[in-house]
Amino acid sequence: MKIAFVTPELQSLVRRTNLASVSESLCEALSSAGNDLRVFLPLTALVDMEQIEPTTVVAELEVPDGPQGTLPFRIRMGKVDKLTVYLVENERLFSKRNPYGDENGPYPDNWRRYTAFSRAVLASLEPLGFNPDILHCLDWTTGMIPLLHRLEYVEQRPDHPASRAGTFFAIHNLAIQGAFEREILPKIGVPHKYFKSSGGVELNGKVNFLKTGAEFATIIGTHSASHAQKIQELDRGYGLEGTFAARKKELVGITNGIDYHAWDPEHDTLLPSPFSATDLSGKKRCKATLQANLRLDNGPRTPIACTIGRWDADSGFDLIAQNITQFLERNVEMVVMGSGQPDIHQRLRTIEESFIGRFRVVESYDQNMAHLMMGGADILLLPSHYQPSNPLFAIAMRYGVVPVVYQKSGLEDVVVDLQTNERKGTGFQFAPYSADGLMDTFNEVVKLYRDANAWTEVATRCLTQDFSWGATAAEYMKAYRRVTRRAKARRQEV
Repeated sequence: MKIAFVTPELQSLVRRTNLASVSESLCEALSSAGNDLRVFLPLTALVDMEQIEPTTVVAELEVPDGPQGTLPFRIRMGKVDKLTVYLVENERLFSKRNPYGDENGPYPDNWRRYTAFSRAVLASLEPLGFNPDILHCLDWTTGMIPLLHRLEYVEQRPDHPASRAGTFFAIHNLAIQGAFEREILPKIGVPHKYFKSSGGVELNGKVNFLKTGAEFATIIGTHSASHAQKIQELDRGYGLEGTFAARKKELVGITNGIDYHAWDPEHDTLLPSPFSATDLSGKKRCKATLQANLRLDNGPRTPIACTIGRWDADSGFDLIAQNITQFLERNVEMVVMGSGQPDIHQRLRTIEESFIGRFRVVESYDQNMAHLMMGGADILLLPSHYQPSNPLFAIAMRYGVVPVVYQKSGLEDVVVDLQTNERKGTGFQFAPYSADGLMDTFNEVVKLYRDANAWTEVATRCLTQDFSWGATAAEYMKAYRRVTRRAKARRQEV
């Protein structure tokens, strides 16, 4: 299958969010499965040109820019390992600027930048001689592609390579939607009749790029089957519940994979000792090393809980912060890695001084320590209210670390709750979403840990779960086949 994969980030070249790692890992998995996949990426100031083979200009375009006229784009082709990457270049809008914004916040003309980028991607297919079956559009920056694809190609240029493709719109972060004032419509060349809530681009009186993608794509993708259901419920879809409910037949949930080359305890060179589901002895040595390196009390039967991420309410860290003292009073050691506001740093350092040997703070992200934490920890706290795209739960399981997640976070169908399914459970789900709810479940976690045989059984079960990108790619291929069938039927209607 031929796939045009459109993304604002790619791990090897430009990373601002974990969208970058998702993009590159999925592209590699789909390419390894035998697909002809090409990546389309805006050439921004943050693109690391040293990580891509010398590029060649393979196309030059002029794309509509509303009543302003046209904009020139160059398409540069290069290789990132085995991936073919097309860098979409425009000096004024992208080359000297970041993907989304700067220290002052998002760029106010992002609507223009990413509409022009979308048009450039579609227009480039013909001079590139690329006839994709799938236009895979990732998050709000690509949300205009499904609409422009329909208006300017399927309806007006049915023989163009873009018209023969179907669109798959993948939602990575529902909270960031790309909302702009309605006055941009004539400036981006979209008829005003599409400024409507039902089947249109409007949400809360603004033009919403994420909604546009969800309304006009052939198929919509999100992070899991349960998440696909949840976002149709009131207050769970960030204002897009009506759109998702109306398009539920075109909505699919696919769980992201993890890179088992980078995260594999059996071959992880950053661990002091390897281990696997059939031999957990190395995990004990990893635990002892973690305790020694962080000056934690040495105790092989003392549970170590950890968390990695931002120290803010979005990550659920506010619930952890309210409970830290209670966690530690249960003879638990704890390591927190991440960053946050200065007052949070100071509070954590104060707790560290009060619980010497029991609580350690690792500021910012340290890759070597992250691997050692996964190797030596027993429990992962991942309490965010909403985080179905976070792969940390799967990485933890791969290292025999039992995750604790919120019952309605979007992870509930991939972290099987031990409290309701003792035989197949792979973690713990807490509810309600409160400090008390988390604490009550944490007590159950510690209770299970005291039973060494039962805990070993759960840790082993976690280690055998398959969250590889290969399995994820197979699910995407099923969704893509739905796209091509529907796209073919739509072309026949036109």
